[in-house]
Amino acid sequence: MQQLDQQTLGNQCLHQFINNQWVPSHGQRRLAVTNPYEESVIAEVTAGDPRDVDAAVEAAAIAFEGWQTLSGAERAVYLEAFAEGLTTRREALVELSVRNNGKIRAEAEIDLDDAIGCYRYYAEQARALDARQGVAVKHDVEGYAGHCYQEPAGVVGLITPWNFPLVTSAWKVAPALAAGCTLVIKPSEVTPLPEQVMAEIALEAKLPAGVFNLLHGDGEGIGGPLTRHPRIDKISFTGSNVVGEKVMQAAACGIRGVSLELGGKSPIIVLEDANIEEAADWVMAGIYFNAGQICSATSRLLVHEAVADDLHAALAKRIDALVLGDPMDAATQMGPMTSARQRDTVLNYLDVAREEGLTVLRDGTHRTLPAQGYFVAPTLFTEVPLESRLWREEIFGPVLCSHTVADEAEAVRLANDSDYGLVGTVVSGDAKRARAVCRRLRTGVTWYNSEQIPLVQASWGGFKRSGIGRELGPWGLAGYLEVKHIIGPVLD
Repeated sequence: MQQLDQQTLGNQCLHQFINNQWVPSHGQRRLAVTNPYEESVIAEVTAGDPRDVDAAVEAAAIAFEGWQTLSGAERAVYLEAFAEGLTTRREALVELSVRNNGKIRAEAEIDLDDAIGCYRYYAEQARALDARQGVAVKHDVEGYAGHCYQEPAGVVGLITPWNFPLVTSAWKVAPALAAGCTLVIKPSEVTPLPEQVMAEIALEAKLPAGVFNLLHGDGEGIGGPLTRHPRIDKISFTGSNVVGEKVMQAAACGIRGVSLELGGKSPIIVLEDANIEEAADWVMAGIYFNAGQICSATSRLLVHEAVADDLHAALAKRIDALVLGDPMDAATQMGPMTSARQRDTVLNYLDVAREEGLTVLRDGTHRTLPAQGYFVAPTLFTEVPLESRLWREEIFGPVLCSHTVADEAEAVRLANDSDYGLVGTVVSGDAKRARAVCRRLRTGVTWYNSEQIPLVQASWGGFKRSGIGRELGPWGLAGYLEVKHIIGPVLD
C-alpha cells in the first residue's frame, strides 16, 4: 500500500495541476475543506480563477494535437496505469474518502473498486476502438468508397460532484482519455482531496503534459468559466438540476456538446406478492446507502396496500437497528451528511414535512444521534400525499416517502408521474412479472429483485429532467467521440 502525504495534499489544494505541474492558483479566495464527522477543517482549497481555466484549456488544446494521433492500444497503457495507481493506494484512498466525504469504510471501498474497474474497462474499449477505424461503408454508388472513423471530440471540460469522489471522475476521465480527448477536470470543492491522486498517477505514468489538467475551485472561480470557455469542445457535468441548466445554457454558446447526469426522485415498487424481508432489505439499501446522498436513491416507495403494514413494520425494525457513528468504525452503517450545508438542506425539508403534517413512522425523535458530526436521522414518512414537496422534490438525504397503491397499474402510473427518470426498482415474488413492470417505467436504469448494482459494461443516465446522454459502457465512450466519414473514388 502506498501512503498519501496529507500535508502535501493540503498544500496542493491551493495549487492547480496544469501541463503536468502544480502551479499556484491565481485565485485569492479560500474555501474550507472539512471532516464531516469530526466537524473540523482539514485543509483549505482555492476558489480558483478564470485565468487558471485559460491556462489549463490552453495546455489541453496544445496536447490534443499529439494525443489524438495515438492508437487506442497506446492510450490503453495509460488507462491501465490509472487503475494500477489507484490499486496501490487503495487503502489510503479509502481512509481519505472517509475523512473528506463522511461515507462509511465499506462504501468507500466499493467506490475505489468501482473506479479501478472503470479504468480497466475503458482500457479494453480503447484497444477495441482501433478495430473500428476505417470500416468500409456499404452503399450502392459504383466507383466510390466510404470509410467510417470515430475520432475524439476534442478538449473536454469535466465537472464532478461531492458524493462519490473518484467514482464519477473515473466515469468521465476514463472514456475521455480512451477516446483520445484531452481534458480539464474540476472536482467538487467540498471533497477535493481524493481526486488529487489522479494528478500524481498521471505523473507516475508519464502521461504527456497537458492531456490531464485538474483545477480546484467553486462555480464562480472555475466551473462557470470552464463551461463558457470557447476552446472547450464538450462539457460533461454531474450534479444538481439548477447548475445543470446553467451548464446547458453555457454550452449553447458556441454549440458545444454537453452531457448531463442530474437529479432523481426515483421509485421503488413493492408488489403484493413480494417477499417482505427481501423487499425491506432492498428498500433500505436504495435510500440509506451513502446517507441518501445519491442521485439514484429510490426515495419514493410505492407499496401495494395488501403488504404495506408488514413492509413498514419491517422497515421500522431495520431503521431502529441502523448504526450511526464514526464512519471509520467498521460497525457503523450510516455516516453523516458530507457537509453542514447538505445537513441543513435536509433538515429544511423535515421542517416542510412538519408544516405539511406528514405522518412520520421514524425520524430523529425515535433515536439519539451521535454527539458530533453532520448527522440526519434515517427518516420514514408514510401515506405521503402526491402533491407533497417531499414526494416531488429531490432531498438528497436519508428520507424515505411511502405511498400505498391498489394495484400494479397504479404503481406504474405513479412511478412515472415525476419530473425525473433516472432509475427505479421493482420487487415481486414473480421475477418475470417484475422485469415486465421494469419495461413500463420511464427510467434509464431499472433493477428488479435486487439492490442497486451499477455495471461498468452497462449504461448510466436518465430520462426527462434526470439528464442528457449516457455514461458507462460503450455509450460512455461514444459520448466523447465524433463520427467521420471519408468518401471518394475507389483507390487502386
